[in-house]
Amino acid sequence: MKRLHLFLPSLLALSVCTTQVNAQRGLPPKEVTKSVNVTKYAQVLEFKPEMLKLLKTPPGWQVTLAASGLGKPRMLYTSPQGNVYVTRRDGGDVLMLEDKDGDNKFENLVTVVADFKGVHGITMKDNWLYLCNSNEVRRYPVKPDGTLNLPAAEILIRDLPDGGQHPNRTMDFGPDGQLYISVGSLCNDCKESDKETAVMLQVNPANWSRMIYASGLRNTIGFDWHPQTKEMWGIDNGGDTKGSEWPPEEVNRIIKGGDYGFPYAYGKREVDKSREDPAGNTKEAVVKNTQPSVLELTAHMAPIAFTFFRGAANIPQEWAGDGLVAWHGSWNAEKPVGFKVQRIHFENGVAAGAEDFLTGFLQGEARFGRPAGITVTKNGTVYISDDAGGNIYAITKTK
Repeated sequence: MKRLHLFLPSLLALSVCTTQVNAQRGLPPKEVTKSVNVTKYAQVLEFKPEMLKLLKTPPGWQVTLAASGLGKPRMLYTSPQGNVYVTRRDGGDVLMLEDKDGDNKFENLVTVVADFKGVHGITMKDNWLYLCNSNEVRRYPVKPDGTLNLPAAEILIRDLPDGGQHPNRTMDFGPDGQLYISVGSLCNDCKESDKETAVMLQVNPANWSRMIYASGLRNTIGFDWHPQTKEMWGIDNGGDTKGSEWPPEEVNRIIKGGDYGFPYAYGKREVDKSREDPAGNTKEAVVKNTQPSVLELTAHMAPIAFTFFRGAANIPQEWAGDGLVAWHGSWNAEKPVGFKVQRIHFENGVAAGAEDFLTGFLQGEARFGRPAGITVTKNGTVYISDDAGGNIYAITKTK
C-alpha cells in the first residue's frame, strides 16, 4: 500500500502572531500560542477501492461508494426534486450528481456552475439555487432538468468579510424565510476587527439587507434547525494550539442576540486564560453575559457539515430528532482525532450525546479520508463527501 506522508512538525514553542491560515485544509498554522505542546498530522494513505471495507456503520446500515475521482468535494445539497449537488471550493465549480437507476451510485456528473472561485455554501429556495464563497452570494434559476439558467444569475451580496483563516461560508434559509450565513473568525483566537466575523448573519430576502443574528461563534460551518422545535443548532470549531484536549468542539443552541464567548471563553463559559483582558473590562466579566454550550465534544475534531434527519423514509423512528455531523479531523492534537461522522442525539429537542455513524477513515495514526459534506435524501440515503479521498459515500438502511 502506497503511503503519502505529510510533514510532521516537531514540538512548537512560538509566540502568538496574526498570520492567517486555512486550518480546514489541514495546513500547518502560522499562528500559535505559548500553551501549545505538540502538533501531529495523521499520515495520509492513498485511497484504494478495497479500503471501502474498512469503513464501519451501525448495525443494519451499509456504506457503498457513490462516486470517486472528484478531487475535493465539499458541501452537499439535495433539492426538493431529489437532485444532489456538490460544491468544489478548490475547483470553483458545482456538480449535479445523477443516479437515474436508483442504485445509490452516480453514473453521471453534470457541471452546473464552472466559474465561481472558492464556491462553498449551497442552498435552495423557490426554485433558485443559492451559492456563496467567502465574499459573494449568488443565485441561479433552476431548470426542470436540475441544471441552471446561467445567464439569469444574480449577485445578491458582494461584501462579506474576507475569508482569513476561515473562508468556508455556509448558508441556509430558516423556518422564518430569512437567509442565514455563517462567517468564521479571521484568525485563530484574536479579537476580531470586523464586527461581521465570528458571527451568524441574518439576511432579509426582501432587500438583501443583513444584521448580526448571533456573535462569538469562532467557526460554525454546520448549522440547521431542529425539525420539531424549529430552533437553530450549530457545531462550533474550538480554538487551536491550546493543547490536545482543550478547548472542546461545541454543540450550541443559537439564539437571536446570543454571544457565544469567542474569543474569551469556550464551552460552558470556561474562560480562556491565555487571552488578555478586553479594554476596560475583564474576561470573567465579559463571559458572564455569554451563552454556554449545550454539549461539548472532543477537541480538534473539526466539524464541517451538520444536518438533522427530517421526514426521510427508512430512518429509525428514535432518530427522528437527531442530526449528523462530519468531523473533518485534527491537525494539532497529540493523537489524531475525528475523521468520522457521528450522530448527535437529541432528547426533548436538546443535544444530549454523540454516537459513531461512519468510522474507519482513521487507521491508527494514518487516514485515507476526511468527511466534509452531508445530505439526507427523502428515501433516507445519507450521502457523505470526502474532500481528501475525492469520494462521495452512500449510507443506507439494510433492515
